[in-house]
Amino acid sequence: MYGLLVGFAKWLEGTPWGIGVRTSLWAYPFTQLVHFTGLSIWLGTNLALDLRLVGLGKKRETAAQLRDDLFAWNWIGFCIVLLGGLLLFSASATTFLVNVAFRWKLGVFVPLALLWHIFVQWKARDWGVTENTPAIAKFAGLAEILLWICVIWWAVQIPNH
Repeated sequence: MYGLLVGFAKWLEGTPWGIGVRTSLWAYPFTQLVHFTGLSIWLGTNLALDLRLVGLGKKRETAAQLRDDLFAWNWIGFCIVLLGGLLLFSASATTFLVNVAFRWKLGVFVPLALLWHIFVQWKARDWGVTENTPAIAKFAGLAEILLWICVIWWAVQIPNH
């Protein structure tokens, strides 16, 4: 399985976009900017809903209404993150594969946080119909915040490994 992943990483590095991001003076920093912009949208909309579920923030709308209002922006941000991340990964995929922090981030915490996020998005319609959210919603919002903090922490550790 690992051999298949290494083969894919080598192929990805040899693609025109992998070579372009790796060899261009401006492409890698620009791609990081795109990735971080998407992260700001993605995590900002996640955080807004999670804080509302926890009971913080303005209460001019319910968590369910906030979820509906932010839904499109949330997934637009995710698509930008995915595109930017794939381009950054393609620049030096084989190097990232052996990076312990990258493995923890992408192999454990991103899938876990993403699945939890989908669950929270799905349940927010039920939990957030009134101004006061149930205890399980508060736990779910707090758990999602903590999971994304773990993702960010491992992402920051990538250059150190």
